[in-house]
Amino acid sequence: MTKIYGIIRNKKGSSFPLIVAIALALVIIVCGISEYMRLMIIASGVRDAVQSAIISTVNDNYDDVYHGVREGYSGGYKPSSSSWSASIDYGDIYGRLDQTLGLRPESGYHVKYAGEAVEFKLSGLSVDVTNAPLAPSDPGSVQSFLADAVVQLEVPVSFGGKSLPPMRIKLKVQAKYMPLF
Repeated sequence: MTKIYGIIRNKKGSSFPLIVAIALALVIIVCGISEYMRLMIIASGVRDAVQSAIISTVNDNYDDVYHGVREGYSGGYKPSSSSWSASIDYGDIYGRLDQTLGLRPESGYHVKYAGEAVEFKLSGLSVDVTNAPLAPSDPGSVQSFLADAVVQLEVPVSFGGKSLPPMRIKLKVQAKYMPLF
């Protein structure tokens, strides 16, 4: 009986469960941080690709932009008989994104796969092109040729299995046409 009592009173190895708990907590924290960084890297890459596609669309409008360089403004206009008419080309932004990011159109989404798993989905692209007015009375206060885009990004969260919902954010991007000469 005294032998069992001596084993119970012995304190050697009593911190082992605490060390295991701390190690597991650190592993969970590191996994959470790495998942957060993965989500932010994907969002940043998609935002950059959308911005590149919007800039390309604005540049595609270059051929129809009336250069009011002397007056300090420019807008998308072309001559139409005896007057000027607005001329805006919205381009194929989804096509550029599909090519740049390697997306596949599927049931209303544009999906990027990592192997067989879905890496992210894009949907709800909205592009608004603001044309500068032709010959404004005060060119200093006029907004120039501007393109705004909003797209919905959905990234499945791999941390925690299916218990966590996917990250859904709206990415907003803006591009402005500025004549250099």
